[in-house]
Amino acid sequence: MNPFVQASSGYADTDIIVNARLERVDMQMLDKLVEGLGHLGIVTTTNKALGEVMIQTTKDCWPDLKKAIETMPFEIEFLNSRKK
Repeated sequence: MNPFVQASSGYADTDIIVNARLERVDMQMLDKLVEGLGHLGIVTTTNKALGEVMIQTTKDCWPDLKKAIETMPFEIEFLNSRKK
């Protein structure tokens, strides 16, 4: 399955939105760790009760950000990714 779903937008070639789910107790840690990476992405909570977040990044930053997130000390499930 291709993790990127094309959306019609003038920025479709650059921006990516990644939806993910993790334990509620780990949501703040994810936010702080991604924030500490600086320019790679921004985390926004979309459903606190379900532990769902949206990660905004670019196609150039996503590979590095994904590697960093996958090595973080918690489990995270990527639900889908789409170009913005």
